[in-house]
Amino acid sequence: MAKQKTASRAAAKTAVKKKWAGHKTSAKSSARKTVKSKARGLSAVKPKAAKAVNKAVKSKARPKQRIAISHHREEDFKADGLRTYAQYRDLGIAEASHGLAQAHVIRLIGPCNPAEVSKLHYHDVEFQMVYVLKGWVKTYMEGQGETLMKEGSAWTQPPRIKHLIMDYSDDVELLEVILPAEFKTVELSS
Repeated sequence: MAKQKTASRAAAKTAVKKKWAGHKTSAKSSARKTVKSKARGLSAVKPKAAKAVNKAVKSKARPKQRIAISHHREEDFKADGLRTYAQYRDLGIAEASHGLAQAHVIRLIGPCNPAEVSKLHYHDVEFQMVYVLKGWVKTYMEGQGETLMKEGSAWTQPPRIKHLIMDYSDDVELLEVILPAEFKTVELSS
């Protein structure tokens, strides 16, 4: 009876593999067709050659990224960033990604002074995301209006969106991720 059970298990596994193998193949092939049709002039190139070309393009675009590990240390907060009323803790992403992105923890120094803080501006970036780690911050974003962001809130800011900080708690800490690491900030007249 043990042999029968083993044989039936093997047969069941084979049947399951056949059933799902066909399913995966069709999903993969349709996904590949979509990617090939969107590729830059590579649709006439054979699949292996297209992979080699894509790999070469990717490897030339950016140097290999490395691992970045950052542990919390109070002495890593520096007042050397974009805002004079903030301290930044660099997380090492810019160096590890060769400028692809940057990430830092920002502490806004309280109490908030609207005359210093509330200046309309935009960043010439490809991507910007902010997550509130602690406290709260009240922002204004063009097309969105005023929004109160509390601990656990997150938002993205589209490239070149006009925005400003209106107010914040004395204990606010934000995680900010930006692409690329180096970018221009343009302050606008009110």
